[in-house]
Formats: sequence, C-alpha cells, structure tokens
Amino acid sequence: MNIPNDIKYSKDHEWIKVQGDTGIVGISDFAQSELGDIVFVEIDTVGETLSKDTVFGTVEAVKTVSDLFMPISGEVLEVNPKLDSSPELVNHDPYGEGWIIKIRITNPEELNMLMDSASYKTHIGH
Repeated sequence: MNIPNDIKYSKDHEWIKVQGDTGIVGISDFAQSELGDIVFVEIDTVGETLSKDTVFGTVEAVKTVSDLFMPISGEVLEVNPKLDSSPELVNHDPYGEGWIIKIRITNPEELNMLMDSASYKTHIGH
C-alpha cells in the first residue's frame, strides 16, 4: 500500500498536496483499492468555493458510486482533464496522473486537522 509522506490525508480517504496557496486533491491508494475499477469521475463544482467535508464530486466504480469530500475549504479551480477519457488513472496512479482536482486553499489552518502518513496508516489499520 502506497502512503506518501509528503501529503496530508482526510478521514474520508482524500489526500491533498500543497503547492503555495494551491492544493492538488485525489483519493488515497487505500480508497481506490477498496472501490475497485473506477469507470467514471464526475466533478461539477469547478468555480465553486466549498467548505471542508463538503461533497465536490463522485467517483463511480464497477460496483459502487462514492462521494468525494473536500479535505479542506477552497475554490475548485480545475478538474484533471485526463480523467474524462482515462478514469482508471485513479486506480493506477492515485498520487500522480490520477489526481482529481486542484483547489485554491481558502483556510490553510484546516491543514492542521488532517492526518500525516503515519496517522493515516493507523486510521486504515496498516
């Protein structure tokens, strides 16, 4: 199980990598493995400013649909354009090519409420 040390994790299995006042958001390796083969990612919140823990979209796997939650508050700037034609990137490279959205961080203090890799490993029982 891949759990990088340079990002933060939410209790709902989203991750965020901070670059200045921007955050790149996706779902963890654990989450994608639990979901199975991802066939569609739907994000219709571009341009919206959403609070922490608000649903920003959904990910559809062969057997289930799962909500995606904002790990921290921010404005949704961009959706990964590659996911339209290749949603399986979330399965194959969840922390790289399979990122889901980019946000403008509006409340950086909320990053302190997220888990580091060691805490996330404990959270998922690894």
